Order: sequence, then structure tokens, then C-alpha cells
Amino acid sequence: MSVAVEFSVDSLAGARAADRLGADRIELCSAGALGGLTPGPGLLDAALDSVRDAAVHVLVRPREGDFHYRTDEVEAMLAEVRHAVAAGAAGVVVGALTEHGALDEAVLRELVSAAAGRQVTFHRAIDVCEHPELVLERLVELRVDRVLSSGRAPHAEAGSAALAALVRAAEGAVEVMACGGVRAHTVLPVVAATGVAAVHAAPRRTVAAGRARPVDFGAHAEFDIDEARALVAAVRNAGV
Repeated sequence: MSVAVEFSVDSLAGARAADRLGADRIELCSAGALGGLTPGPGLLDAALDSVRDAAVHVLVRPREGDFHYRTDEVEAMLAEVRHAVAAGAAGVVVGALTEHGALDEAVLRELVSAAAGRQVTFHRAIDVCEHPELVLERLVELRVDRVLSSGRAPHAEAGSAALAALVRAAEGAVEVMACGGVRAHTVLPVVAATGVAAVHAAPRRTVAAGRARPVDFGAHAEFDIDEARALVAAVRNAGV
């Protein structure tokens, strides 16, 4: 079975480019520089109208920081999941932990239910959980389809041993997707070392301000088409 390629994008241009380049999936978010937050309804609707082939999965994360959410934040997340489903998303990307860093099964059960049969990916909250293999067992029981992880390391290469252990523990019941520093020159070593069924990359490049301004609002990042193209080519040409 070929390795699936997923790109994280936080713009309409990025979604269109990822689709055109042959991505299998798109994780649609906003604020990629913050690790990704829930996209607004305008971006969501425009991306779903524009993307033709890639499956669009919507990140539902109300804020930056930890993954322990207040009741009002959970209410908002449930509404965002329902909106994504109603808009036509193929899936959602979610995660929730207790104040002690354990899997918040009650919240996750609600999120999975709100997804109404669409695919559910558990995001990198697993990388800050103790005993991720045990968490994985519960995710399978809660009907989660996929887990996104760097192997509890800053990048997937450094976490390859832990990722391989997750793949073995999953036994095919849930897809393990490697993330964290996945680039064209690292993707094949990561796949070979871990046996993951999918890879997740967020290729972005910084765009400097075009002219000097009296007030500096900083630079912004955009989807790096060249890097994304090279990554897709590396995976497809290797036949993995």
C-alpha cells in the first residue's frame, strides 16, 4: 500500500496548490505559525469549493497552548466539528487531554460523535501523553481513524523509534501518520525507519514585507510549492 501524503495548509492558495500537486489529504487550519488553529468558515467553505481531489480534513483547535479545554471551549469545538461536517469536510482533526495530561475520553467521545461518521484524526496531543501505546488502544476503542505524531520528539527523524513502536502497537487498527520536520530529503528515511502509512508536512516559506513601514507587523508565511512538489515526487517516485 502506498504512503499517503498530507499537507497542512492555512490559506486558500495553499489548499489549491496542495490539491494540484497531488496530496492525498489536506489538513485545513489557520495560524500555521501557532501550530494551527481552527480555520474560519470563509476559508473552510472556499477550500471545500476549490479542492477537487484531496480529502479535506479540518483542524479543530480553539487556541494555542495545551490541550486541556474548559467547558465553553469544548462547546465551541463541538460546534466547529458540526460545521465542518455540514460543510462537506472528509474529516476532522481533534484532541483533548485532562488537566493531568491523560486522554480526555469524555470530550473525545463527544467530538467523535459530532463528526457523524466522518474520519477523525487525533492530533499531536498524543505526543504529550504518558504511555502513548496505551492511549492508542483507547483511541481505537473510541473509533478514531488516525493518529498524528512526531514520536514525542521535536521532529519525526528523532522520534522514529517511538513512531515505529506506535505502528507496531496499532496493528493496522488505526493509521499512524508521521509529522514534524517531514521534508523532501527526510521523508523516505522516516518512512523506512517507522513503517508509517502516512506522512504529514507543513511546507512554508517566509515572505518579507514589501516595503518599510512606520509600524512593523512582521512577515508572514505561505505554502512552499517547491518543497511540497519535491516531497510528493520523492514519495511517488520511490513507490512507497
